[in-house]
Amino acid sequence: MCGIVGVTGNDNAVSILLEGLEKLEYRGYDSAGIYVNDLNGNDYLVKRKGRISELEAAVGPEVHGSVGIGHTRWATHGVVSVDNAHPQYSEDHRFYLVHNGVIENYKELKAKYLSNTTFTSQTDTEVVVQLVDRFVQTEGMTTKEAFLKTLSLLEGSSYAFLLIDSTDPETLYVAKNKSPLLIGVGDGCNVVCSDALAMLNVTHDFLELHDGEVVTIKPDSVDIEDRDGHKVQRDTFHVDMDAQETDKGPYPYYMLKEIDEQPNVMRKLASLYTEESGKPNVDSQLINAMKEADRLYIVGAGTSYHAGLVGKKLFEKLAHVPTEVHIASEFAYDNPLLSKKPFFIFLSQSGETADSREVLVNVNANNYESLTITNVENSTLFREATYTMLLHAGPEISVASTKAYTAQIGVEAILAKALGEAKEQTIAEEFDIRQQLGLVATGMQAIIDEKDVIDDLAKKYFVPANRAFYIGRGIDQTVSLESALKLKEISYVQAEGFASGELKHGTIALIEEGTPVVGIITQKRTANLTRSNLQETESRGAATFTIVRKGLAEEDDTLIIPDVNELITPLLSVVPAQLIAYYTSLNKGLDVDRPRNLAKSVTVE
Repeated sequence: MCGIVGVTGNDNAVSILLEGLEKLEYRGYDSAGIYVNDLNGNDYLVKRKGRISELEAAVGPEVHGSVGIGHTRWATHGVVSVDNAHPQYSEDHRFYLVHNGVIENYKELKAKYLSNTTFTSQTDTEVVVQLVDRFVQTEGMTTKEAFLKTLSLLEGSSYAFLLIDSTDPETLYVAKNKSPLLIGVGDGCNVVCSDALAMLNVTHDFLELHDGEVVTIKPDSVDIEDRDGHKVQRDTFHVDMDAQETDKGPYPYYMLKEIDEQPNVMRKLASLYTEESGKPNVDSQLINAMKEADRLYIVGAGTSYHAGLVGKKLFEKLAHVPTEVHIASEFAYDNPLLSKKPFFIFLSQSGETADSREVLVNVNANNYESLTITNVENSTLFREATYTMLLHAGPEISVASTKAYTAQIGVEAILAKALGEAKEQTIAEEFDIRQQLGLVATGMQAIIDEKDVIDDLAKKYFVPANRAFYIGRGIDQTVSLESALKLKEISYVQAEGFASGELKHGTIALIEEGTPVVGIITQKRTANLTRSNLQETESRGAATFTIVRKGLAEEDDTLIIPDVNELITPLLSVVPAQLIAYYTSLNKGLDVDRPRNLAKSVTVE
């Protein structure tokens, strides 16, 4: 949610800010704005509702400068409006501020310190910038002193701040707590961003920031201080990514591009995490730590939670270790009774999911060991877990996750295989994960090559529908949850995933003439049971639809997917569902990559 960019020391500040905001569109937003200053007494504030393109259209040729800040806002406090868009500014227009996160005690601060201040917005952010101005004007503080005092008053809040004093515009003031923020070190300039993707056209070298740190940035210097005011020295890290990787190329939408990239992701995981012999190439210390655990706890949100449900099957089947899967936002505030020797696995595409981070803080406080599986190196969850494994999926821009989901399952399968071998489980030793991921990559490509067929099916079954259901049993039921989520989040069709045997316990009452019901059938033991459940819905008017593994296929099945080991069929059965969601959204004329009300990186709890 929300995106922050900033730059000091570059005459192309306007284009840097706008291009950076474009790179952050995936995060979800409803308004955007920039403030720039030319260091010669001229400054410009431009804000607009809607897309970045509308902001760009409003930025005239007179808007220029060498320092500036920009923001994409996802509304939390106050309606979507130009007044509520960021940057927010002080009453005297001296200070300008952009902010990600939530200030929990902003009403109390407003009442105590700012009762005589005229506000132009409904945001919690404006309270912060007005406080800085008040402390400067009434208490004679420097900008930094006022900024620090304001930070000290924020109770239990998550934030990433970027502040400019228009009387000393060359200096940027930065602070973070729980919300991601990076400093980019350029050639004669420095930048700030909430995601490195935003600034790859400027630099590939970044400094990570830790909670509670405050940073003063000039074109030629970056000074970091901890909570106690002590100087912090930290090496930069290099982001080895071509800025072109974040472009759509010839694709109309990122989602389609990312679906198409999945076969290569599977091959890359096999290459990086397995040896030619098929043996997993995984950190032995990690495997030993997991081997000592009496129970695994997988924590995730949304699509990552669904990947965790598949992971539970893999760890229990291949490694014979009891595994629980928890929704991060529930676990964070309603901890279950833990086993004596727990081990935690965090799944997150961004590595910045606020709810998961809250769980990890508690895990670390109790000295439990943990693993983060993420797509983003040096992200918060990556840094703070005991162990890490990267997804190596490349940037995922579309709000609807596709390749990160399959990459998470792929990594879980490799990890489960390695753990099973370490525990001398026969089923794991006989499971050739390298070979299976190769088969998966080939199978994914075969499904992707049938796009036109799936496009036609989406038009026939799902575009006219108001609701739809995905059903399955066992591991297929976990895929039904993810399949339904994909459809509902980008096409706005009310879709639900169910264990097929549960239909008769209430849900079948929702079946009407023509309601699409998709049966996922990849497990031999339960295939006929799911077919029977589909028949029950068909007799009540449903338009039934099947996604079936080749070895279980019958003459009238809708989509047939290639054969792979039953344990990793979710890597294939989800691909038709991803394409169904894509083409349903596309044919309804919706914005596939940026569905309403949603954000890619959820950084508020």
